[in-house]
Amino acid sequence: MNKSELIDAIAADAGITKAAAKLALESFLKNVGTTLKDGKKISLVGFGSWSVSERAAREGRNPQTGKTIKIAAKKVVKFKAGAELEAAVNK
Repeated sequence: MNKSELIDAIAADAGITKAAAKLALESFLKNVGTTLKDGKKISLVGFGSWSVSERAAREGRNPQTGKTIKIAAKKVVKFKAGAELEAAVNK
């Protein structure tokens, strides 16, 4: 499912226009991004939670040349599925 298909599904399920569904989805995505950027965690009970984790700098290898390269430290987003979502996927 892509973004436009998700907007269509939200509009149909909620009985709202596609324009309203698009605004709601874009607001959700913006707020998730802003909250994670601020280093906070997001939890939606039954669905899952997002958090930000620090990945330390490390050494890796260039697969084409085999030379050692330095991989910079960075922040990564982690998602842990909630029990209800896992149950729905494994039904």
